Amino acid sequence: MSQPDFFSADQAVIEATLEKLLPAESTPPATIHQAMRYSVFAGGKRIRPVLCYESARIFSQQLDAAATVGCALEFIHTYSLIHDDLPALDNDDLRRGKPTCHKKFGVAMAILAGDALLTLSFETLANANVPPDRRVRIIAEIGRAAGTVNGMVGGQVADVQAEGKPVDAAALEYIHRSKTAALIRASVVAGALAGGAPDQDVARLGRFGEAIGWAFQVVDDLLDVEESSAALGKTAGKDQAQKKATYPALFGIEKSRAFAQELAARAHRELDCYGDRAAHLRQLADYLVVRRA
Repeated sequence: MSQPDFFSADQAVIEATLEKLLPAESTPPATIHQAMRYSVFAGGKRIRPVLCYESARIFSQQLDAAATVGCALEFIHTYSLIHDDLPALDNDDLRRGKPTCHKKFGVAMAILAGDALLTLSFETLANANVPPDRRVRIIAEIGRAAGTVNGMVGGQVADVQAEGKPVDAAALEYIHRSKTAALIRASVVAGALAGGAPDQDVARLGRFGEAIGWAFQVVDDLLDVEESSAALGKTAGKDQAQKKATYPALFGIEKSRAFAQELAARAHRELDCYGDRAAHLRQLADYLVVRRA
């Protein structure tokens, strides 16, 4: 399935906003800003900011704040990739089809680039043009999603500790829902908050984001098995080589694909009440589950 028709227009908005928010390469100290921009502009699909943007669209046509919040999420996502690729973690040489940050700039500068992007994300959120009470809720939501308790870092810890060990379904669910789904859920929730959604809608879209984020990681597991490094833009087969806890390893390819579809259906049901207003989110849900790379 190709990207939805609206996706490239959303990406263009996000790219322009990222350009405004990131320091120029020449800003001292230049090397750190070159490393940050190298990784941010290395060719990511901008899935998290686009989800944020389209979640806000259900409730508002004033989307500048959602674009800013989405860029903060992209900074956090990119920082996590830079650190994930380091020798102490996944030890990867390729990301988005290019040398990883530490291969280009060295390990020390890659660590600092990740740190700097995480720091910039919260500066960006603090300055977002959102009413103060909602801005605080957005910061808290994203902070939790990126953290250690049912958040991205906690999921990464569990993922590292599970390498080469037998893992049951509950442990695998924790890894995937924390490592990946938490930040995707936060992207959708933050967009709803930026768009002025009532609390019941924020909760409903949180359930949508949770389901589609979980499905996204199951599909990522499948792609690692089924696609080439050239198609993925990163080293294929790493999960199996490192004995990672994945859905194909535990359940096989067909059951994993069926589970991703089940999660997508669960996500769709949360959007039924919005009718055509949620058409873009529905298309995104389908794209994230049937994408090839």
